[in-house]
Amino acid sequence: MNYNTVYVGMDVHKESFSLCAYTIEAEKASHYQRTEADYKKVLNYLEFLRTIYGDDANFICGYEAGCLGYTLYHQLTANNVKCIILAPTTMLEQRRKKRIKTDKRDAEIIAKCLAQHNYSPVHIPTAKDEETKEFLRMRDDHKLALKKVKQQILAFCLRHNYRYDGNSHWTAAHLKWLKALTPEALYKEILDEYLLTYHTLSDKLERLDKRIEELSTQDEYKEAVKKLCCFIGVKTHTALSVLVEVGDFNRFASAQHFASYLGLVPGEDSSGNDQNRLGITKAGNRHVRLLLTEASQCYARGQVGFKSKELKARQSGNTPAVIAYADKANERLRRRYYKMVLNKCKKHNVAKTAIARELACFMWGMMTDNIA
Repeated sequence: MNYNTVYVGMDVHKESFSLCAYTIEAEKASHYQRTEADYKKVLNYLEFLRTIYGDDANFICGYEAGCLGYTLYHQLTANNVKCIILAPTTMLEQRRKKRIKTDKRDAEIIAKCLAQHNYSPVHIPTAKDEETKEFLRMRDDHKLALKKVKQQILAFCLRHNYRYDGNSHWTAAHLKWLKALTPEALYKEILDEYLLTYHTLSDKLERLDKRIEELSTQDEYKEAVKKLCCFIGVKTHTALSVLVEVGDFNRFASAQHFASYLGLVPGEDSSGNDQNRLGITKAGNRHVRLLLTEASQCYARGQVGFKSKELKARQSGNTPAVIAYADKANERLRRRYYKMVLNKCKKHNVAKTAIARELACFMWGMMTDNIA
């Protein structure tokens, strides 16, 4: 018995894969198998299926985006097996809270979504984009480590009643004050170790930021980074991160689709005449959503229409059309923020999230040349 297409659902984990086959003709999953976490086992499973469905069967494998990243995809593709990574938030198969959840059932759900096309595929980045993305995320991990060390130092000082009288922490004056402290006995050694870790991470971040500047000047990113840096709050790190995380902006039909991909659009739970607006969906790429939300905070200060020397320097070298588009976006977003907060009495976080959504839309327009 020969079938045209067989959909193979794979529920993948660190130690094991759960596999099943699904066909449109049978409308149910079959031939369940649990294997070791090795792509060669998947190839053996496909050879087993060929003995059942025939040599001319066409196999389409799929698994949810997760801890394995793109490794399994590349391994199967290199062996001429079509593979799709499914975005979990776009799978339309119903998953109720009260249900029986097993690896076997999850594999069946994945196979069914593949067969019925009830999903959106994950964008597969180029090898260069994937390398750059990993480097940027590694830098962000070090940034979080530095933030934690700062908190630990301040907590240590508070526990032992060392109070700084200056205006702000982590300035040159504050660091000088920390070094001048003379705790008793072992406390001095503890503080010195904390400060050593702080300086080590600070120096490493400075070195990594210089490396990111070098990466941004490569031919693949140079022009796009210069364009994105025309927006207020967007510098090299943010611009390059958005580029490598998103990949091809043209895969989004409109700016609204791009904002939806980032999870920056409001949700809704309406029925009949009852309309219930929710917060943002928070679906899609969390990292880019966080970066744009942080960038939107820069619109909460400054005069509408004002351009700092730093912004003018970042905009230099771009075409007049690009600069005019960015200026229009910067003026609109800053004016909109003040209007939401001062006139409509919206909460600051609500306004910043709305600005992040519009900033994402302007970025999509910049990257797809819709700047008219």
